[in-house]
Amino acid sequence: MVTGAAGMLGHAVLPALRNAGHQVTALTDLDVTRLEDVRTATLKARPDWVCHLAAYTDVDGCESREDHAMKVNGEGAGNVAAAAAGAGAAILSMSSDYVFAGDDPKPRRENDPTGPLSAYGRSKLAGEQAVRAANPRHAIVRTAWLYGQGGKNFVDTIRARALAGGPLAVVDDQRGSPTWTQDLAGALVQCMVKGAVGTFHATNEGSCTWHEFAVEICALAGANVTVSCLSSAELARPARRPSYSVLDTSRLQQVLGHPLPHWRDALARYLAQPAPVKR
Repeated sequence: MVTGAAGMLGHAVLPALRNAGHQVTALTDLDVTRLEDVRTATLKARPDWVCHLAAYTDVDGCESREDHAMKVNGEGAGNVAAAAAGAGAAILSMSSDYVFAGDDPKPRRENDPTGPLSAYGRSKLAGEQAVRAANPRHAIVRTAWLYGQGGKNFVDTIRARALAGGPLAVVDDQRGSPTWTQDLAGALVQCMVKGAVGTFHATNEGSCTWHEFAVEICALAGANVTVSCLSSAELARPARRPSYSVLDTSRLQQVLGHPLPHWRDALARYLAQPAPVKR
């Protein structure tokens, strides 16, 4: 059973599950804040695993709606985990690099101290804690800098602006690991197939700044535009972002038997696909 199936990650997870031969109940409008609704849907689906993707992901919007973020990302995750446990199912629940403060430039391991800087990060950390408390058969997967088909994302935005002639200005003081939803989806399916339990970090390999990422997008898109550097302070967004949020993925590699592809390889494969059509 997949919650948040209509989202960008759900857009990749559903075909990955079906292509691997699994029967899937895709839920697109389940209100995860209503425990009885979640229990009813889960008992009806009778899943072996619940893949919990539903979330409130507007990072800046969470700053002014922290109560809502906590209810959806925190309490909601706990509701799904409890309903899964009640139905005899395990749960895979998504979390974020934003649970870390990002004040130490070394890749974060799963058991490193957390310290979210934003309401979104606090709500995702609350969700992790709720899932652990509600269901011992859990896999919590932290990821970062997602892009893919089926939702608004940085890659599509930069490509479109670059092909329109630019110029562009992108922050250069935040470092992380861009992650293609298609590569991530394959890893999530394997985690469930292999019965992984615990907390895992899952991103494409390598790291870059948002500015370096944008420069690579423009180059692969064939757009000859200037991409200037901008500081986070100059951008002045409501939510603080970690300056360094690279995740150590070695634990996941032990489950999969291999790392995910490098972010440059993933980006090239993504951009080789037809550009999304605006509707």
